[in-house]
Amino acid sequence: MKKLIFLSLILCTSSLLAQKRSIPIDTTVVTKHKTTINGQAVSYTATTGTQPLWDEMGDPIATLYYTYYKRDNITDSAERPLLISFNGGPGSASVWMHVAYTGPQILKIDDEGYPIQPYGVKDNPYSVLDAADIVFVNPVNTGYSRTIPESGKEVDRDKFFGINADIKYLAEWLNTFVTRHNRWLSPKYLIGESYGGTRVSGLALELQDRQWMYLNGVILVSPADYKSYGADNALSSGLNLPYFAAAAWYHKALPDALQKKDLLEVLPEVESYAINELIPALAKGGFIAEKEREAVAEKMAYYSGLSQKSILQHNLDVPTSYFWKELLRDETGNTIGRLDSRYLGLDKKEAGSRPDFNAELKSWLHSFTPAINYYIREHLNFKTDVKYNMFGPVHPWDRRKDNTRDNLRQAMAQNPYLNVLFQSGYYDGATTYFNAKYTMWQIDPSGKMKERLDFKGYRSGHMMYLRREDLKTANNDLREFISGSYHKGRSAKY
Repeated sequence: MKKLIFLSLILCTSSLLAQKRSIPIDTTVVTKHKTTINGQAVSYTATTGTQPLWDEMGDPIATLYYTYYKRDNITDSAERPLLISFNGGPGSASVWMHVAYTGPQILKIDDEGYPIQPYGVKDNPYSVLDAADIVFVNPVNTGYSRTIPESGKEVDRDKFFGINADIKYLAEWLNTFVTRHNRWLSPKYLIGESYGGTRVSGLALELQDRQWMYLNGVILVSPADYKSYGADNALSSGLNLPYFAAAAWYHKALPDALQKKDLLEVLPEVESYAINELIPALAKGGFIAEKEREAVAEKMAYYSGLSQKSILQHNLDVPTSYFWKELLRDETGNTIGRLDSRYLGLDKKEAGSRPDFNAELKSWLHSFTPAINYYIREHLNFKTDVKYNMFGPVHPWDRRKDNTRDNLRQAMAQNPYLNVLFQSGYYDGATTYFNAKYTMWQIDPSGKMKERLDFKGYRSGHMMYLRREDLKTANNDLREFISGSYHKGRSAKY
């Protein structure tokens, strides 16, 4: 009986001592590290923690978790570029590019990007930290970032969860970050992946107009452009065909005449057909002549690996979800991945019009989740009981008044220093590489700034850097872009 009473007292005491689980509003943890990048020894300081966002009255309304890598032994920060990194979703943490692309540590995965055990991290021999300092930012409700509602009140969602709200508060937060870390003189670059492409396109102008902060470059990695996705089917569907061809080529599902060619020989031919013939044909809708309808279906089948019959059954408008289910249905019964169509899935039934799950995302979560949780705690020494949100609760997301594409154009027009780089994987079926090209073409209809826009493609998917060969190439492309857009000694004028 005495033992029971003693045990009860221990449990009660533990309960009383337990504290509410919350993230600190304003804190930093600093650690020192060394690595080797492109054969060169690099020492750096990692600062990780939380920085608040304040309202008009000076009260904290959110705190954002970030990780900032700064190369040591740099004498003049005015000549040291700063790369500000965002992932997408919306609702995605910064984990993806942080521990797989530009950061000094990357996942332990195989050379094609598939997970291997034991999980963990290793040095990134291609990180751009040798060329630029990097800060990885987690928007509200992603990673360890959280809102701070007033006592007894619900969170004001309108301040955070929408295209324009997101851009506005992040610009305010960046002003504080740049000030705290004395980076106002540094050449600055934004990099955004997926929805992050929408985010940084809008931020480029918001930073100029509201924070008086001018950039040297914007990098759009597998960008999501809702202007083209929400367009009429003739456009949005027509832009998918080059991706269909790339994925089919990878899985050896194209006719021999195409399959024996290299991918980069096939794609220009398909792109030309999509722009010059397919989109105009789709624009005719149900009034297309029957002979032309048959001819278009035949050509689409030739370039996509699908049957002419199935294309006709879709009225020439084939959903990407159907393509992922159908391409290998009669060969292996596998589905192919959405964000990276090199990946294979297994459905309960081979019948159906869309896969049961996204094969690539489930594969990635295998390695990313344990790696980031281990890395932050054991390498960066940031410890908390708060859950790291790989994907956070941000929906519903307000997509109204999306002017981000034109905002980027306006930022470029107002700032002669500002250059833009697109990076896309050919096997990305969500934000396809040809959609990215189309977005690039549409940013400046005048064509007067096209020399400041560039596109790079890679033989992988949405996160092209997971493939080791593309990790090296893509980081080198970033170095070249940063170097070429730092206009030392050149006046900003037309």
